[in-house]
Amino acid sequence: MIKNYRFVLAVALLGIGFAVVPADGANRPNVLWIVIDDMSANFSCYGETTIETPHVDRLAREGLRFTRAYATSPVCSTFRSAMITGMYQTSIGVHHHRSGRGVHRIELPDGVRPVPEYFQEAGYWTCNGSGLPGFDSSGNPTQVEKLGKTDYNFDWDRAMYDSHDWAGRSKDQPFFMQVQLHGGKIRGASESKYAATVTRAVADFGQATDPQTVQLPPYYPRDPILLRDWSTYLDNVRLTDLHVGRVVDRLEQEGLLDNTLIVFFTDHGISHARGKQFLYDEGTHIPLVIRGPGVERGNTRTDLIEHIDVAALSLAAAGIEVPAKMQGDDILASEYMPKQAVYAARDRCGEAADRIRSVRTDRYLYIKNFYPQRPLLMPSDYKDSKLILQRLRELQNLGKLSELSQQLLFSPTRPPEELYLYGVDRWQTNNLADDPEHASALSQHRSRLNQWIDETGDQGPETLE
Repeated sequence: MIKNYRFVLAVALLGIGFAVVPADGANRPNVLWIVIDDMSANFSCYGETTIETPHVDRLAREGLRFTRAYATSPVCSTFRSAMITGMYQTSIGVHHHRSGRGVHRIELPDGVRPVPEYFQEAGYWTCNGSGLPGFDSSGNPTQVEKLGKTDYNFDWDRAMYDSHDWAGRSKDQPFFMQVQLHGGKIRGASESKYAATVTRAVADFGQATDPQTVQLPPYYPRDPILLRDWSTYLDNVRLTDLHVGRVVDRLEQEGLLDNTLIVFFTDHGISHARGKQFLYDEGTHIPLVIRGPGVERGNTRTDLIEHIDVAALSLAAAGIEVPAKMQGDDILASEYMPKQAVYAARDRCGEAADRIRSVRTDRYLYIKNFYPQRPLLMPSDYKDSKLILQRLRELQNLGKLSELSQQLLFSPTRPPEELYLYGVDRWQTNNLADDPEHASALSQHRSRLNQWIDETGDQGPETLE
């Protein structure tokens, strides 16, 4: 099976020679996820130089940083449906964005359940919120305490969460907490939202990020609107980092930090033209940092990780048996063998019906476009409402985009297959699918992806039924 294919590597070379060992009784670790919306790995510990992120950097310094973690889906609801079940969204029929919300309902298959239910049955207090009572998921003061973001594409019981916060639990009761932060969404998509972000940045840090200092991917023009958007996005990263620091400080002040497994990650990359919703690294590469009891401090792992692994490693850390059907792996187990490949899928997002699949290996990213006669940026209320997309379309109409931008963003069609080389092509701009020198790799990755689609029961496009 795909799940069992692994490199036969000396685990010591990857720093996997340790495992989170769950304690018994009252000493069972708390498990706290910090899940960020719409944010790539733009943190200092991942090489971002325009801004500083001391609090996430602390987690990395005191824990384990993964450099090649990827989302199995680059959009919120499908990512979260996979996250909370430890399953590929394509395997359980929750792979179309915001599906299962109307007349057509989606129920999880037998043997698949949301992770909070397992924690709850094991005696954990389960909660989902901002991690800071009195503040919302954007870090703003609030008097309304409520559950944090869920966005699951299947029917679920709200009783699987005991509360929005761990404060209400019994004495010595361990907790499972999802800290849900708006992250890259804070900047919004309008000039007024940009201005509000700048005001917050000045208040919290003394100054906002200078748009002229940001570095854009090569296919985005250095246009004032795009530069301003990216600089306010980086200020969102700073605000998110500050919120993370306050949550960690709270744990420390309450004497909980040393016995809490913190898992920090984002739900996909930046919301941009070629980021969120697409399978390039801009859309699917995510930060993943784990800190807590039994986790080696200051280590880095470079093996391939899927975000659904978070479910399995969290259950295992709490001493809860990982369900046999779960597709995610306990990547902290001493016997874990690294993956040879990781997979991702994009399907309908809003009114933009699409089907894209990808497989990543150590050297390559292979993408299969099932609808190559459709453009990358199909009409989409969500994307087209953003100033950056409006400006890109305006520049295209004026003939002011570079050849690279025109080709990658606004070509009327897409190649059926794409192949990119890691270590050489950071932003995936040079498609090698037609290069004879890479024909063997293309064939191998095509076969690997087809096998994954078959073995995991990919449910494919929506039907009229």
